[in-house]
Amino acid sequence: MGCDDCNPQIPSDPMPVPSPASIGRTCTVVWFRDDLRISDNPALDAAVRRGRPVVAVYVLDETSDGIRPLGGAARWWLHHSLGRLGDRLRELGVPLVLRRGAALASLTDLVKSTGATAVTWNRRYGSAEIAVDTAVKTALANSGVQVESFAANLLHEPWTLKPTSGPHYKVFTAFWKAARSSGPPRPPLPTPGGTEPADRDIPSDALEDWQLLPRQPDWSTGLAATWTPGEDGARERLGCFLDQDLPGYTRLRDRPDHAATSMVSPHLRFGEISPFQVWQAALARGDESGVDKFLSEIGWREFSWHLLFHNPGLASTNLNPRFDRFPWRDDDDGLDAWQGGRTGYPIVDAGMRQLWTTGWMHNRVRMIAASFLIKDLMIDWRRGEAWFWDTLVDADAANNPASWQWVAGSGADAAPFFRIFNPTLQGRKFDPNGAYVRRWIPEIADLPVSLVHEPWKVTTGDAGGYPAPVVDHAVARRRALDAFKGLKD
Repeated sequence: MGCDDCNPQIPSDPMPVPSPASIGRTCTVVWFRDDLRISDNPALDAAVRRGRPVVAVYVLDETSDGIRPLGGAARWWLHHSLGRLGDRLRELGVPLVLRRGAALASLTDLVKSTGATAVTWNRRYGSAEIAVDTAVKTALANSGVQVESFAANLLHEPWTLKPTSGPHYKVFTAFWKAARSSGPPRPPLPTPGGTEPADRDIPSDALEDWQLLPRQPDWSTGLAATWTPGEDGARERLGCFLDQDLPGYTRLRDRPDHAATSMVSPHLRFGEISPFQVWQAALARGDESGVDKFLSEIGWREFSWHLLFHNPGLASTNLNPRFDRFPWRDDDDGLDAWQGGRTGYPIVDAGMRQLWTTGWMHNRVRMIAASFLIKDLMIDWRRGEAWFWDTLVDADAANNPASWQWVAGSGADAAPFFRIFNPTLQGRKFDPNGAYVRRWIPEIADLPVSLVHEPWKVTTGDAGGYPAPVVDHAVARRRALDAFKGLKD
């Protein structure tokens, strides 16, 4: 896959120097996308350094071919992140213009109305996004507008790491070894200085008119109580993790009953903090325990984007075509129970309720919940991926489907299908005292440790109305393995 915007063999032309007659009206447009920050933002930095007024624009493009509309939780995040970005940009003298519609039409109209001579942006790596960016670049270049794009949201762009054999890496270990041996990432860029203000008011949509926030009902109360979208919230979240939780990260990262993970994933997803900033901040802790393991999680994010770039159908197509013949079950009742946290298995249901309330789920529990849907219920992994896309604040186009394919066994470097998590044993191992499931399932909060992961064994009462298991795990496991055996045969 290649394009004018992402092919490293096509050099960027130098920015044109405005003529004296045009100095009073020329400006540079910065197109923000998944990079909602002002520090370590190469596109913004380059625009400011031109020494002309800068106009920032965000286009809510839900109409261009192949662009996947954001899920509900991500739309909530975007609303608040854009509000905070606008505040930060105003401090620099940069207006944030909001437009809704196809990016090509929106950008060409804005450039024409402002008399912009240059447009900058940070690169994207999904096939639909690359197609949009290439079309915009071609149209602007044909109009005499300079376009310059930058690497900002990945430590290693997907085409920069290549194996000695094969078109791309398919195993994380080899990918990450190549990444670590390729040299240190560049240092983050500082926050740019102020700019000359634009000489006119530029029409912009009102953020509230986009109706990104949920209404009737407003299910976002838990999101608001959990998160602070924006660049300041990202820095605070990362700082708290590095100060308090990094030393125990390797030992406790799989324990959902401990607040031991960074929870910076939604901030990375929206580009409120860059991987370069995260990398530098972590390495500044020296040889402190947990640094390498934490950085390897950044590596998994990089690997997911590597996979998406080379496999554009990652969210819809099995990377292992053998799974195209898998006998998935149509089980709407099972899917509904899973989505609502009513499967009867506490560790699964706690995760699903945490997801619905906060827009986030502990990573270990994500794997357990995904395994249950795919293997206990034998429901197509794509239905689970779609639910996570709608409900996760950190769902991105690469990590979400790559992780689902990993659990299903259909992806690159995937867990084998016969690795079927026993939800009861997983609960006992990673939530040994039941603190996590008690928090999210109040019906069973009073059960003793011996029963909290097996509430169906309660002999008196009804476990607070908590449902019985929707499936017997032992029976479901045999059914799934038989289906997989048939696939191999």
